[in-house]
Amino acid sequence: MRFRLLTFAAAVLLLTACSETKYVAEGEYLLDRVQVRSDVKSRDINTDELKQFVRQRGNARWFSAFKIPLRTYSLSGHDTTRWINRMLRAIGEPPVIYDSALTRQSMRNIQLQMQNKGYLDADVDLYTRVRGKKLRTMYLLHPGKPYTIRNIDYDIQDTAIAGILRMDDPQNRGLHAGMTFNVDVLDGERKRITQLLTNQGYYRFNKDFISFRADSLPGTHMIDLTLVLHRYRSAQVADAPHRQYHIREVHFHSGTAQDSVIRLRPKVLQNNTFIRPGSLYSSGNLQSTYNHFGRMGAVRYTNIAFHELPDTALLDCDISISTNKPSTISFQPEGTNTAGDLGAAASLTYQNRNLFGGSETFSVELRGAYEAISGLEGYSNSNFLEYSLQTKLSFPRFIAPFLSSSIRQRLNATSEVSLMYDLQNRPEFLRRVFSVAWRYNWNNPNHHDRYQLDLVDLNFISMPWVSDKFRKEYLEDPTRMSALLLYNYENLFILRTGFRYTYNNGSFAIRTNIESGGNLLSLMAHTFGFHKNSDNNYTFLDVAFAQYVKGDIDYTRYFNFDYRNQLVFHVGFGIACPYGNSRSLPFEKTYFSGGANSVRGWSVRSLGPGNYESPEGAYDFLRHTGEMKLDLSLEYRAHLFWKLGGALFVDAGNIWNISNNENMPGGQFRLSEFWRQLAVSYGVGFRFNFDYFILRFDLGMKAVNPVYHDSKEHFPIIHPKLSRDFAFHFAVGLPF
Repeated sequence: MRFRLLTFAAAVLLLTACSETKYVAEGEYLLDRVQVRSDVKSRDINTDELKQFVRQRGNARWFSAFKIPLRTYSLSGHDTTRWINRMLRAIGEPPVIYDSALTRQSMRNIQLQMQNKGYLDADVDLYTRVRGKKLRTMYLLHPGKPYTIRNIDYDIQDTAIAGILRMDDPQNRGLHAGMTFNVDVLDGERKRITQLLTNQGYYRFNKDFISFRADSLPGTHMIDLTLVLHRYRSAQVADAPHRQYHIREVHFHSGTAQDSVIRLRPKVLQNNTFIRPGSLYSSGNLQSTYNHFGRMGAVRYTNIAFHELPDTALLDCDISISTNKPSTISFQPEGTNTAGDLGAAASLTYQNRNLFGGSETFSVELRGAYEAISGLEGYSNSNFLEYSLQTKLSFPRFIAPFLSSSIRQRLNATSEVSLMYDLQNRPEFLRRVFSVAWRYNWNNPNHHDRYQLDLVDLNFISMPWVSDKFRKEYLEDPTRMSALLLYNYENLFILRTGFRYTYNNGSFAIRTNIESGGNLLSLMAHTFGFHKNSDNNYTFLDVAFAQYVKGDIDYTRYFNFDYRNQLVFHVGFGIACPYGNSRSLPFEKTYFSGGANSVRGWSVRSLGPGNYESPEGAYDFLRHTGEMKLDLSLEYRAHLFWKLGGALFVDAGNIWNISNNENMPGGQFRLSEFWRQLAVSYGVGFRFNFDYFILRFDLGMKAVNPVYHDSKEHFPIIHPKLSRDFAFHFAVGLPF
C-alpha cells in the first residue's frame, strides 16, 4: 500500500512540475484562460452560450482545474523518433497558441449573435493579461438596449394563401407588438407558416418565399416590421399564385437489388402510409410515413419521391422500401459479478424481424450462467447455475380495439407478448420462475415523452427443493428468521399491472413508475371463495398470490458548463406497500441501497434499512431490503482524453420499512429521524465511452455511516479505513 501511494505521489509531482510552456516559442503566448462577461445582466444574453462562438479556447482542463493533457504532452522530449515521446504526444494535447486573427473573428461572431437577439447597438471589447508566456483573454460584452417591435403587419400577396392563414385575426399571428426584435423568433415565424402551408398542399412552398421589411424609428429602439409572403417565382415562372397539389397515385417499389418483391403485406404498407390518393400533399404525412416505416425492424431504409405531372397540380408518389434479412442468430458472452462472486454467462439468440410479413419481431433466447459462490460452508458444492429460455413477439403497432386512426398515426407504438422460463440451481435451494407478459410501448416522435403499459405481467415462482441445512439455519432459526425471509422461499403468484412514463429533453429527465399486484386475483378470490392456506391467505391453484402497490419517481437535472464538463443532480424516491393477501413484499419488489447505481460507498444490498445493523451471514443481503427508498446524488462529469471520461461524485440515501419489524431495530421510517439515518459517500469514477456502450468504474468511500453511533466510525470521512469504507463498482452505462 505504501509503495502504491508513493508511486501515485511521484506521478502527480512529475506532472505538476512539468512546464506548460515548454513548447511555446519566443514571441508566442500560451492561451491560458478565456472568459466572456457582460457589463449588464439580461435574460437574453447568456455568456455561457455565447462562449461557444469564441474561435479559440485554452487547453482542456480535467474537472475545470487541471491541465493534465497539456502537461502530459509537455513530458515528451524533442526527439520524435523515440516511442515514449510519440506516445506522450499522442495521448496528450499540444499547447494552444494565442492567435489575434481568431480573436478578432470571435469578437465579430459574438457581436453578430447579440445583434441577432435584438441588441443592434451591441459591441465587444477585448482585455488581455500577460504573465510570462501565458496570456488570458476576457471578452467584455456591451449589449446596450434591445430593439422591440412597435407595429407588425402581414403582407400576404397570394389571395388563396391569405384566406388560409387569416392573418387579420391576431390569434393566428406568431409575431406581436412589444416583442424583442430577435432574428431567431422571426425565422421561427417563417418556419411556422411554411409548415402550415406545406401541410395544406403547397408542395413547392419554402420559407424563402417569406421575407421581412424593417424600419427603425430615429432616436428610439422601436422597429416597424412587415412580413411579406411573395407570390411564386422560379426560372420558368416570373410571377404566379402558389399551387395547391393533390396526390394522384401512390406506388410501392422494392429498394433491394436482389429482390424485386417487398416482403411486407399490402395492408401493412397501406396502414403505415399516410400519403393517400386524392388527398392534399402534406409534409406532416410525409414525415409520419418515414417515421412509421423507420421503426420497423424489417425495413432497412425508405425513400419517398414525388413526381409532378406536367401542366397540372397533381403528384405521383413513389415509395421505395429496402428490407433487412429476416433472420439472424447471435451469440453473446458476458462476465458477471454479484457482490464479489465472479462468474460467466452466454446467450444464443435467434431473431426473425418479419415473422408474418408485417415486421413482427420474434426472438428466442437461450441463456446459461455459472457463478462461483464464496462464503458457503457445509454444502456439497458452491456453484450457482442458471438456465433460461425466453421468447418474445413484438408487433410494430397497437394491438388493441377502439383506437382511432388519428391516434395510430400520431404515435409510434409496439405491442409485445413475452414468455420466460428460468431455472436457478444453488447449493441451498432450487428456484423456478415462469412468466408471461403483455405490454405496450409508445411515444410521440415530436415530443420527448415515452410510455409503457404493462397490461398483464404474470410470474409464478416455485421452490421445488430447499436443503435441510439452509432450512434449519435460516428458515427455522428463531434468531434469524423473519417474515420476509420465510415469504420469499415459498411458492408464489405475482400478477401485476404497471405504467411507466419517461421524459427527457436533454436538460432534465423524469421517470415515473406505478404498479399494483394481486388486485384482480383478490377480487376473484372474494367473489368465488378461493381456498385459503394455513397462513389464512387466499390461494390460486393452491399457491398464495402477492398483493401490493408500488410507486417510483426519479428526477435528473443536467448542467452543461461547456462541451467537456457537466454537473448532474439526481434524486430518486420509491415506496411500496404490501396489503390484503400479503404480509411482506416479494423479494423482487423490495428496495435495496448501495451498489453501482445508488450510494456507491457501499456494495450492493449492504446498506439499511435505516441504521439497522444485521448479523453477519451468507444471506445478510435478504435483510438489507426495504419498502421505501431515497437516493440523492451530485456528480461532476468531465471528458479527459480519447474515449476516457472522469467523474467526482457525492451520494446520499438509504432504505426503510414502513411498518415496524422487531427483527430489524432502527429500520422503520420516522419523519423525525430519517435524516440522521442518511448514508453519505463520495468518490471518483472513470468511464470509457465507446459510443454504443459505456464501461464505468466507480471507486466509492463511505463518508457518513448511519449504522454506528461512535463518532469515529459514524464519520469515516474524518477517520477513513480503506478495508472498511472502500467499495469498487464495475457497470455498463451511466448511473443516471
